[in-house]
Amino acid sequence: MKREEVEKYITELVMPILKDTDLMLVDVEYVREKDWYLRIYIDKPEGIEIDDCQFVSEKLAEVLDDRDPIKEKYYLEVSSPGIDRPLKKDKDFTGNYGKKVDVQFFSPVDGNKELTGILLSHSETDIELKRIIKGKEEKNPIRIERKLIAVIRPHIDF
Repeated sequence: MKREEVEKYITELVMPILKDTDLMLVDVEYVREKDWYLRIYIDKPEGIEIDDCQFVSEKLAEVLDDRDPIKEKYYLEVSSPGIDRPLKKDKDFTGNYGKKVDVQFFSPVDGNKELTGILLSHSETDIELKRIIKGKEEKNPIRIERKLIAVIRPHIDF
């Protein structure tokens, strides 16, 4: 199976595990670093605890052992997505409207490899935001094509 097919299939396996809980699936990643990793990101309103991760990990491991859908050797990881998780899904974007985000580009756009701005809206093809330059919000919003964007994350002020 291709990476995208594995992620879709695993998503379908995880959903019944979460059904009668207050847990929600945030993302599934099947990635190769040095080894293959199957990463399941979960969340809940009051935040994730280690017992939540253990519960999902054990239940999913049972299903994976039974069905054996992935032929490569891989490591299963279940965790919270973290506060700096990339925005990927529509609900990630809409949940960050009016908030600061950091945008990193594949290659420089208008001479910048990254920018920070207030996220106003998004579509399948672009995002709209107001840039923040030297701590000041620009007046006019800009549109950026999503195909130019490598990653968008919530901005974290330290």
